[in-house]
Amino acid sequence: MGRCELLVKCRGAGVLPKSTCHQAAGVGGAGSAWGWAHISLHSGLGAGGTGLLTGRLKRQRSGSGAEGVRVMAVRAGGHNQAEMNGLKEKVLTLDTMNACVKRVEYAVRGPIVLRALELEQELRQGVKKPFTEVIRANIGDAHAMGQKPITFLRQVLALCVHPGLLNSPDFPEDAKRRAESILQACGGHSLGAYSNSSGIQPIREHVAQYIQRRDGGIPADPNNIFLSTGASDAIVTVLKLLVAGEGRCRTGVLIPIPQYPLYSAALAELNAVQVDYYLDEDRAWALDVAELRRALCQARGHCRPRALCIINPGNPTGQVQTRECIEAVIRFAFEERLFLMADEVYQDNVYAEGSQFHSFKKVLMEMGPPYSTQQELASFHSVSKGYMGECGLRGGYVEVVNMDPAVQQQMQKLMSVRLCPPLPGQVVLDIVVSPPEPSDPSFTQFQAEKQAVLAELAAKAKLTEQVFNEVPGIRCNPVQGAMYSFPRIQLPPRAIHRAKELGLAPDMFFCLRLLEETGICVVPGSGFGQREGTYHFRMTILPAMEKLRPLLEKLSQFHAKFTREYS
Repeated sequence: MGRCELLVKCRGAGVLPKSTCHQAAGVGGAGSAWGWAHISLHSGLGAGGTGLLTGRLKRQRSGSGAEGVRVMAVRAGGHNQAEMNGLKEKVLTLDTMNACVKRVEYAVRGPIVLRALELEQELRQGVKKPFTEVIRANIGDAHAMGQKPITFLRQVLALCVHPGLLNSPDFPEDAKRRAESILQACGGHSLGAYSNSSGIQPIREHVAQYIQRRDGGIPADPNNIFLSTGASDAIVTVLKLLVAGEGRCRTGVLIPIPQYPLYSAALAELNAVQVDYYLDEDRAWALDVAELRRALCQARGHCRPRALCIINPGNPTGQVQTRECIEAVIRFAFEERLFLMADEVYQDNVYAEGSQFHSFKKVLMEMGPPYSTQQELASFHSVSKGYMGECGLRGGYVEVVNMDPAVQQQMQKLMSVRLCPPLPGQVVLDIVVSPPEPSDPSFTQFQAEKQAVLAELAAKAKLTEQVFNEVPGIRCNPVQGAMYSFPRIQLPPRAIHRAKELGLAPDMFFCLRLLEETGICVVPGSGFGQREGTYHFRMTILPAMEKLRPLLEKLSQFHAKFTREYS
């Protein structure tokens, strides 16, 4: 039998016998039902001496015994329990699975969100909490936060899904015409058919027309546009094309810090090298080419940097890049032979006075040769953000510029393996890039709904910045765009020390306590990356205004209480 050590999260009194459980003042704080414990057991768990165990330990209860123990980690040695029981060891185990997958982390849907889901379940079961609901401010999911769908968008989608409604008088004629046009381009005139792997051709053409209008008449070629399952799928596809080599020749990809964790997760899965460049928090999260150069030069000692990722407007930081900055980035990428990836999914979400969205494609083309004719670029957009917020319908596109034609064929092949993007998402994308015209019956309502969503987001961005900056120990840069604030928080040294004792990042410790005591779910800055010694959290600005103001005030009050407790 081998020795097994576990870090567990315990609820209730008497979780484990005192002989094996060394109870610590836990995440929940004084009076909380939850705490952390470190236990040592003698067990036959584990093969090869190490492993990760998740789930619940259950023991027979009596009186005020434990409701449950959450096992966070386990180190074990000794013989394999399955073998001792006469069972065959599983083919797929943590020791035999893809090691790259084990390195993947995605903070936006990480452990803190799993705990939020459990709290929701406990509330439904009648368990008493110091709050009545969990507010999930961790993710940019507009409709989950109460935003209403755009009427015309859903009308066309409903007609495409159920063509029998085309005879209904309840739908406007322009919605019917659009649905009929889309169905004509579908196999068997049905949304249930596969489309071409790169998307329905008329919709690709509409995307090209949209890009041309957006960029002031600069042409866009439908053959360079690939529809995708949201922007995320297209981003991963392009990264797959870029990643190659081993050892010091492994592909390096420059990503901003703080970053959207899709990038770090995808690079880990693909066994590429993540090259961090830091945004300047003191200058409203500005991008500095000198910092790009520092990161690049440092990375060239251990990998081969081949790509530069830009998120504009920023996630989680909310900054909107100036045209001058974009030009400088393009020159840098051209000089250093880097493939540019422009994540522009928040291009409709610009709020700050004086801020304006400039697409990388437009700036690149207006810079002229040699940049416009040689610099490789992939730019991404999605129906999940903007004023639409249609996250669950999974629609998006990528436009490639100056890509080697042979590589573009390989990209088409790679996409064909996935068959095609979901057709409902393609329908939504078609409406986003080709909305009702002024002469159409649905135009007035469409524009009113769109502007109302964007105006409310702008008001919520301003309110968030204002409230946070009135709180001692919290500093929030202007939310110029996107859907998030990323405030910096000061944490007392005792809190930092306690977090380290528990094996937690200090801002994770703060966010867990916040969740357990207030029901507010935000994501710690450590999940996005941040400069050493600084602490942040990302909070979406999407909750309805009547919920956002009390949420901000409750969060601010908790920070003050937390600071007093650990001072």
